[in-house]
Amino acid sequence: MSPSRHARRSASRGSGFRRIATYAWTAGLFALSLPSPGACAELPTLASLPQLKDLVDLDLEQLARITVTSVTLREQRLSDAPASIYVISAEEIRRAGVTSLPEALRLAPNLQVARADTNQYAISARGFNNVLANKMLVLIDGRTVYSPLFSGVFWEAQQVMLEDVDRIEVISGPGATLWGANAVNGVINVITRRAAETQGALVAAGGGNRENDASARWGGELGGGGHYRVYGTYSDRRHSNLESGGSIADGSQTGQAGFRADWGTATRTMTVQGDAYRANIEQEPGGSRDLAGANLLARWTRIYDDGRYFNVQAYYDRVERDQPLAIRDRLDTLDFEVHHGFPLPASQRVLVGGGYRWMHDDLRNLGPSFAFNPEAENMHRANLFVQDEIAVTSKIGVTLGLKFEHNNYTGWEVLPDARIAWRVDPQHMWWASASRAVRSPSRIDREFYAPANPPYLLAGGPDFESEVATVYQMGYRAQPAPAVSYSVSLFHHDFDNLRSVEPTPAGFQVENRMQGKLDGINVWGSYRVTPWWRMTGGFARLWQRLELEPGSASLGGIAAAGNDPTHWIQLGASFELPRHQELDIRARHVGRLPNGPVPQYTAADVRYGWKISRSTELSLTAQNLFDRSHPEWGAPGNRAAIERGFFFKVLWRM
Repeated sequence: MSPSRHARRSASRGSGFRRIATYAWTAGLFALSLPSPGACAELPTLASLPQLKDLVDLDLEQLARITVTSVTLREQRLSDAPASIYVISAEEIRRAGVTSLPEALRLAPNLQVARADTNQYAISARGFNNVLANKMLVLIDGRTVYSPLFSGVFWEAQQVMLEDVDRIEVISGPGATLWGANAVNGVINVITRRAAETQGALVAAGGGNRENDASARWGGELGGGGHYRVYGTYSDRRHSNLESGGSIADGSQTGQAGFRADWGTATRTMTVQGDAYRANIEQEPGGSRDLAGANLLARWTRIYDDGRYFNVQAYYDRVERDQPLAIRDRLDTLDFEVHHGFPLPASQRVLVGGGYRWMHDDLRNLGPSFAFNPEAENMHRANLFVQDEIAVTSKIGVTLGLKFEHNNYTGWEVLPDARIAWRVDPQHMWWASASRAVRSPSRIDREFYAPANPPYLLAGGPDFESEVATVYQMGYRAQPAPAVSYSVSLFHHDFDNLRSVEPTPAGFQVENRMQGKLDGINVWGSYRVTPWWRMTGGFARLWQRLELEPGSASLGGIAAAGNDPTHWIQLGASFELPRHQELDIRARHVGRLPNGPVPQYTAADVRYGWKISRSTELSLTAQNLFDRSHPEWGAPGNRAAIERGFFFKVLWRM
């Protein structure tokens, strides 16, 4: 940086001005989601397994048949996938007794999940966690769940009927070559069951001291060999409390309904599905935060005898968000994708594809504290990619991929990926990869202003560039015996152009003057001790080193990049008891979060279930048994205490 530029910035620094700008940045950024006061204090899939069959219950031959789709965009055996991928099965979700998608994601040992209040979560992999985390890509049945306001996910708006989930594939590490920008630290792919696997009636209802939930589904047959299901869910969650005991206005009521229809054979399939939801979340000031949305998706797949296949998918998504004293947002998204896979001589399989996404963000600024300018924005994303899987030998495979992706702000981005897998034998595999991923600019990076009218204390950066990650990984996956399986991953991330908020003579401005490195290890495994007792466990350790460029005086320093523990641990035990009873115990330990700070905590969840008949199941789940309450996110004195909870559920199916 030139001396004159440095002098201009230095002259603008003042403790009082800095405090005012800090307030404007924090209030404006997090007013987008209005989490609990504690959170505001922080700166900124295909063939399924049998319904009741858990991954850890499978013997070696069955495990070899488990398929995943998130690593190469085609079905492949989990044991052959050259990535750090964990699969949360339908049976794991059922036996955990969870009632929401974010709570189900706690089951993945390669994710860090922190609950901020009744509705909101900070979810990420490999650092940079925040209630507005922006480096994880999340999909639900191929539909990207994404807000262009901040390049992330509003978790309080994501609802699925958990009884219809087939699996959740969680990749830690970049997936940008296939999935595009923002798949920097990981990909979460929620895959629901085909309609043919959800026939008949299902009704579930439950209640406890923290929430009440109900859901119903009906599945039937259609002409031409098709099947359908329709469903509806409702949840009523009580408000949370401060650590001091005072209440927080964050109670919510959410309803969602939807359908799915599938037609076809093993070589030709057609899927049409859609959902609509509405949610009301208490907040102060302003009364309530109202959310609504609807989506419609169609997907066609054709598989040929010679190994070629085509996949075409299109969806429309409408999201509405009314945030009193902040924004009224209407986001319309149209997305179209096509993939074509075909074999080549010399044991190669090529996948080519492309896509286009149009987003119209019609936003209205409602308060004087901050604004987006312009209010309405049309955004376009286009991509082309190619991937080549090469069988070098019968045991060694190489995958090379390259994506070109275009966005409104930075133009074309190049996203390469190279992977190698060495299958020593059917029970052991080594893999390694090198990738480049980007987090492209969002509206808050370029178009955010505080206050709403000049003079501005804080302004988006007109020259803000994409954040860049260069990632190197290696891993080992093994099942040395039918009862034992485990996975180990080592990784190194080099980050550049990370977001900072720099002083200028006219106020603070968003720039790219932070960089850093991240090293880590992730381990998980399972052991079936006896036919009626199995154990699971997972461990993650991160070494994150962020720094500002010379001359930077970024608002909030490196703490603004996220709030992450250095380690977390999971342990679980599942027991099959006599007379169709079952017991599941899960414990987790999460290290201290430096910003806040948030103390380390250990929690245990226990579920007891009883299948009283083929059609009826009862369960009782207790959460956070080790203490009456504990914080997971936010600053002392102003954060939610996550309380001990009990939930009783009745499930009936026909």
